[in-house]
Amino acid sequence: MNHFETDDGERIFYRVSGSGPPLVVLHEWASSHRLWEPVSKLLQEDFTVYRWDARGHGGNPVLGSEEPTLSRMAKDLSLLLDHLQVDRPIVVGSSMGALILWEYIRCYGCQRLSKICVVDQSPRLRTDRAWALGIYGDWTPERNAAFVAALEADFPETVLRLIAHGHNRKAREVYETNSPDTKRLRTYLAALNPEPLIAAWNSLIDADYRAVLPSITVPALLVYGSESNYYGAATAHYVEQAIPGATLLVYEGADHSPHICQPRRFADDLKRFAGDAPPSSVGLPGRGTAAI
Repeated sequence: MNHFETDDGERIFYRVSGSGPPLVVLHEWASSHRLWEPVSKLLQEDFTVYRWDARGHGGNPVLGSEEPTLSRMAKDLSLLLDHLQVDRPIVVGSSMGALILWEYIRCYGCQRLSKICVVDQSPRLRTDRAWALGIYGDWTPERNAAFVAALEADFPETVLRLIAHGHNRKAREVYETNSPDTKRLRTYLAALNPEPLIAAWNSLIDADYRAVLPSITVPALLVYGSESNYYGAATAHYVEQAIPGATLLVYEGADHSPHICQPRRFADDLKRFAGDAPPSSVGLPGRGTAAI
């Protein structure tokens, strides 16, 4: 792993693979660059792929003086682009990664970006009477407060329940049967330091990027799962309508991680998008690991 040091003393780890135009991928909350491994192997045939572990993620020690808020992680992204000296990359943000990307655009604009890809995310996670397109369609301040308290008491199990207790029936079955995948994910989560991840969550839940979406001036590809754990079709269509000229693909049978469920299709769609060719319109059923 390579790394660079930020202005507040944090070490940001990243991995580089492949050759070709630059492609920067941003992972989910409580995850790391490793989740992108299957897709990266397909993308590196056509791109130089840059994958990072966001501040407070990947099991790396937290050395910086600032918490992993969205504004801080967006600044880290800007510093990463400086460090890499990449020229107008495509940036892909999955779940939390999409929020970091939208925060980056809010702070820095689109001037350094060529195109963006957003994977299964809402511009506002928290819901209220006027906004039902966040987590589960029903993530009130009271529900979030209970969730954060549960994270502090038992971080691994609370994250597993977040994944399992949403819209995706298979995810609930996998959790209730305590499948090998569930056991592996529980072991991974138990090895993490929950404090920076909870700090990151508190930033995610307070964010609202609805006003940012219309300001996006680069081509945008949107990839959502028809069986997303957290969001319905209305969320995907809201984002499509809010970003000028955006292209929406819905992967049938895929959960909150359609790029993991259907990696070959995702890689092919991203390559077509990079080359301005029409993306595919048909998906194959699949299931992946879903984190916010």
